[in-house]
Amino acid sequence: MRGKFLKVAVAATATAMLATACGGGGDDSDDAGGGEAGGTLRVYATEPAFLLPSNANDEPSIYVIRQLYRGLVKYNAETSETEMDLAESIESDDKKLWTIKLKDGYTFDNGEPVNADSFIRSWNYAAYGPNAQNNAYFMKRIAGVDDVTAKDPDGDGPEEAPAPKAETMSGLKKVDDLTFTVELKAPFTGFPTTVGYSGFFPMAQACVDDIDACNETPIGNGPYKIDGEWEHEVEINLARSDTWKGEPGKPDAINYRIFADVDSGYAAFQAGELDVMYTLPPARFKDAKANYGDRLFEQPGDSFNYVGMPMYNENFQDKRIRQAFSLSIDRQSIVNAVFDGRYAPATGFVAPIFEGAREGVCTYCEKDLEKAKQLLAEAGGWKGGKLVLWANAGSGHEDWLQAVGDQVKAALGIDYELKVNLQFPEYLEKADNNQFTGPFRLGWGPDYPYLETYLSPLYTTGASSNNSTFSNTEFDNLIKQGDSADTIDEAITLYQQAEDILAEEMPVVPMFWRKEAAIYSENVDTFVWNQVAGADYGATSLK
Repeated sequence: MRGKFLKVAVAATATAMLATACGGGGDDSDDAGGGEAGGTLRVYATEPAFLLPSNANDEPSIYVIRQLYRGLVKYNAETSETEMDLAESIESDDKKLWTIKLKDGYTFDNGEPVNADSFIRSWNYAAYGPNAQNNAYFMKRIAGVDDVTAKDPDGDGPEEAPAPKAETMSGLKKVDDLTFTVELKAPFTGFPTTVGYSGFFPMAQACVDDIDACNETPIGNGPYKIDGEWEHEVEINLARSDTWKGEPGKPDAINYRIFADVDSGYAAFQAGELDVMYTLPPARFKDAKANYGDRLFEQPGDSFNYVGMPMYNENFQDKRIRQAFSLSIDRQSIVNAVFDGRYAPATGFVAPIFEGAREGVCTYCEKDLEKAKQLLAEAGGWKGGKLVLWANAGSGHEDWLQAVGDQVKAALGIDYELKVNLQFPEYLEKADNNQFTGPFRLGWGPDYPYLETYLSPLYTTGASSNNSTFSNTEFDNLIKQGDSADTIDEAITLYQQAEDILAEEMPVVPMFWRKEAAIYSENVDTFVWNQVAGADYGATSLK
């Protein structure tokens, strides 16, 4: 197994005293550095969509879930290397049949053991079609997954999908309490790296017995447990778990204070009501840098912002329309005007810091007004009326999306309006139901440190985060070939060929790669940032 798939090992920890720290949680390693354990860490949050690992695929949810639960592997904060967490080993002779051995003695908050059954139970629940879990997609490689899903014969029409042939996947088999095997449909070199994603976390039997209750009051197995219930739109409180066997979290408690918009969160931070903000309002970066100095954390990011093309809408089905829109945008001017030049204009679909990323893949990402007009004319012109540009409310996307609209209007003569009134859970529901009436803003960060994470979940046919509904047989086949490649280098070559198809078809318009910026208060001694998982609250210590 090769554990590191990032191009560089990015230093990802910072303290007011410039000390170093390692990624926290889940092992028996020594102290993670920094101050004494204790206190309540108050953090900025937005409303999660779900608190169930099988269903949560949005950033606000995962920030909570990663403290409540732990999985087979984790990602080193400084190097992004894959390290064993609850797994003792993950091994295979052929990259198709994997044997997973678990560490002994771990339990859920309710005392149930974290054993082979808990992982098999969780993965089967996620995959089973009638459960309609967002992370079902991540089980797609496991043998028997097709038997636990059933295709709806008429989409959202009056006919109901037939019951699946089976309730469990044949590829998951228990060997003993601490050992199980995973048979994949085809070899996949990157399998041990992918299972650190939160969608692969285990699930207690009591959780399956009452899913709704478990979503509101999770039964976790990590260093923190929920304190009370999820108070929607207000806060989520976590307390250090007394049943967690691994390295304890640094704070005694974590208070996720939920804000409707990032500006309100920043005002609360200024007022001394928060200790950590993992993001900043774009317009307040200069202010934050001037006022917080060494307590402002920055590093090159791997979060991708894009404008998706709703290919289920007839106005966006001709690729020349999509190409023309992209060619009419000057990304660097938007980055300069809205983000003070901090972000990197996207020239491809894979984060520049990932192994296998290439500059200049997207030839339609360079502004070319003549070419844009030519392609639009060749496509028969724009027939969609006023363009509606969508973004979720409260996260500061309005300014840059308006700049996109202004540039498209100036280049192609298409008038537009912004639709930015939906909070993130409602916005995701709109995305999942293919209800956008025009281009839509979404972002993507890696679920695991492997190049495929930028391609397969977003663009393969039927993938859970394929909100453009892009479908291309050649792309799908290249992803499958890359998955089954004998070596990482061979896999990367095939994934790159798949990326080349995206660069021609343009199911989304790449915009920019975010530069991570977070701020922490004078109460914080050691702030820890994980390149894959983001701010690590459990490893962040208070003075």
